[in-house]
Amino acid sequence: MYSLNVPVPGRVRRLASDLHPQLVEFAHHPSDHTLLAKRLDASTPSDRHRVQRQVRNALGGLPPFAVRIDGIDYFANPTSGTGPVVYLTVDSPGLQDAHDRLVDELGSLPGLGGDDYVPHVTLARDGPTDAAERAASIDVESIEWTVERLEFYDAHLEEPAGEIRLPA
Repeated sequence: MYSLNVPVPGRVRRLASDLHPQLVEFAHHPSDHTLLAKRLDASTPSDRHRVQRQVRNALGGLPPFAVRIDGIDYFANPTSGTGPVVYLTVDSPGLQDAHDRLVDELGSLPGLGGDDYVPHVTLARDGPTDAAERAASIDVESIEWTVERLEFYDAHLEEPAGEIRLPA
């Protein structure tokens, strides 16, 4: 899969690490914590170049924007993979605007964007529902930062594949 992500600061990765002991009942924990802006349909190198141009056009003039991590929640039935999925909640009108612009330009993949988009940072998945409920009741201190760049990511190669600096 190819995607456009918001790089998360070390403070968010540290929070995820600090929360790990409360999430040991879950089978899967991401090795890298990311914040998805948009999944992109690009399976070949020529697709990637075309999609990167479309993304840059869609985000033209988008200024840097604020993001705030402000809690924990879970998806009982995620749109893909096993659940529940425990995640850090994200509040960011600027990220929502970026996502909406991208959907207008590129469309959305079924169940993975558009009106179904919930910005989040995954902490764990595939565990008991009561463990997800307990995790969602944990209070976390808000973390805020300003996004000044977005990163293309190639999941097949497991590496960044370019970036966009804001304002775009």
